[in-house]
Amino acid sequence: MSEVTSSILRETFGYAQFRGAQQSIVDHVVEGGDALVLMPTGGGKSLCYQIPAIARQNAGQGVTVVVSPLIALMHDQVGALLEAGVDAAYLNSTLDWAATQDLERRLARAEVTLLYAAPERVTTPRFLELMDGLAARGKLALFAIDEAHCVSQWGHDFRPEYRQLTLLHERYPGVPRIALTATADALTRADIVERLQLEEARQFVSSFDRPNIRYAIAEKKDPMAQLLRFIEGEHAGEAGVVYCQSRKRVEEVAASLQGAGVNALPYHAGLDVAVRQKHQDRFLREDGIVMVATIAFGMGIDKPDVRFVAHLDMPKNIEGYYQETGRAGRDGEAADAWMAYGLQDVVNQRRMIDESPAGEEFKQVMRGKLDALLALAEATDCRRVRLLRYFGEASAPCGNCDNCLTPPQVWDGTDAARKLLSTVYRVQQHSGIGFGAGHIMDILRGKATEKVKQFQHEQISTFGIGAELSEVQLRSVLRQLVATGAIAVNAEKFNTLQLTDGSRAVLKGETPVRLRESASVPPGRRPRTSKARSDRVAPAAAPLDAPGQALFAALKGWRAEVAKTHNLPAYVIFHDATLAAIAQRAPTTLDDLQGISGMGATKLEKYGEEVLRVCQQS
Repeated sequence: MSEVTSSILRETFGYAQFRGAQQSIVDHVVEGGDALVLMPTGGGKSLCYQIPAIARQNAGQGVTVVVSPLIALMHDQVGALLEAGVDAAYLNSTLDWAATQDLERRLARAEVTLLYAAPERVTTPRFLELMDGLAARGKLALFAIDEAHCVSQWGHDFRPEYRQLTLLHERYPGVPRIALTATADALTRADIVERLQLEEARQFVSSFDRPNIRYAIAEKKDPMAQLLRFIEGEHAGEAGVVYCQSRKRVEEVAASLQGAGVNALPYHAGLDVAVRQKHQDRFLREDGIVMVATIAFGMGIDKPDVRFVAHLDMPKNIEGYYQETGRAGRDGEAADAWMAYGLQDVVNQRRMIDESPAGEEFKQVMRGKLDALLALAEATDCRRVRLLRYFGEASAPCGNCDNCLTPPQVWDGTDAARKLLSTVYRVQQHSGIGFGAGHIMDILRGKATEKVKQFQHEQISTFGIGAELSEVQLRSVLRQLVATGAIAVNAEKFNTLQLTDGSRAVLKGETPVRLRESASVPPGRRPRTSKARSDRVAPAAAPLDAPGQALFAALKGWRAEVAKTHNLPAYVIFHDATLAAIAQRAPTTLDDLQGISGMGATKLEKYGEEVLRVCQQS
């Protein structure tokens, strides 16, 4: 079987060899086995079902159904397969009635190799009737369930409609299934197995490490200014994604970036559907667009040259953070995952959990997941080690995260924490009501503000006992106390601070509080271990000389024209790495193009002569 699948990989997709566990997964599924595949973004998950689909169709076993959650992205996924010579289609609401009927007739004849459909459609009576007909004739080859974490209530992007996919196994028990996701901790993984009835499936868990991504988390001071420094200092003119928590924040940040000369666009569910689609198309098809978005944007995005992902608001958990940051650097080139994190992020996330209508068991799990993310944000050791450990993977310090590159100074905040908690307690005793963080810090630092005088809080015994502490230090202490649950912020009472059951251990000195000093180096100005963008105009095994760079630029220009004609993103025609390899080889014949990664048989036949023409003219 390896010979068959390797031939498909080489002839159809133009790759010389499989990566990692791809070969084992592909052969297992081709032979009719069920599989659960965990593979990081950019790791090549799609080939794990696309190649089995082609092999099983070639063997007369019929159609593969791919369950994909986003209609907007099916066009590009199908377009990429058609470019490679694979008979693929999507069945969704963008098709008119005539096109739908034509596709259904082709499906009934099992003429389609891969059919993409959303879970809502897959479970409709009309669709199931089509599948029943195929199954009755032995022409239903495989079910591929992409973004499988959506089935789990513990996952970062739970979608109830995914739960109905259990009927695939119940209705078609003889049809193999492959479920795929880039992100799932042990709890989410177990839930996927149970919900999709994959108890007998073989599990393939690849390394979660994305060594080309540099992780950095900055203390939030002036987040908009920090973001601008980061983009202008390291990623001017490059494609990136900035995630914000609310629609309003998305609009504000996009407008601010535009005002600063950044080519930025907003994306959120409140925008008109046509506007959202237009912005997504521009991001996928144009160079250097920065998309400012809620997490509604990004799932399934295959754009390979996203050079950075920035979070201006903290995600809910590590799975969400990992999934979102993983959209950077899919081409293997150096990329950044940058986040600004502050006290209000902690407060907001805790409040959303506490105020949700979910049961207490669910809330406890979500609190645990949030705590893991807070620990990552507050960490003074290697970010990557902590990130991978969360997914059960051991690793050594990476040398390419902010903490490795610029080790933070650490100070003992235990005494400061005890003073802060004591002040909260004494203010509550003195006035019978709670107060916010700013007022508590003023008392502790001995600042006789109008409010302090109004409530006579200068008479409290802890007034001024923290005069040596800066506001930045105290906010760091407070952030960690909230993160660990040693103090609570009551949102219903004007964000007042309240002691908790966890306060006692800190007050008694039984729980040490060790904190990182505020970074003195501004984000975006720290040393890089990976090459600056100016040194990596084209990704290639060896640097291109001046003629090679000129040819690479000419090939990109030609590719842009072809992509526009086909209404597809440029990378669907050829990846930058393929163009760089062509520029490196400077071919003069079709034989010279043979064996270049990404140059499959169909693309060689379709574009070979045109590529040679560009090479000869440059």
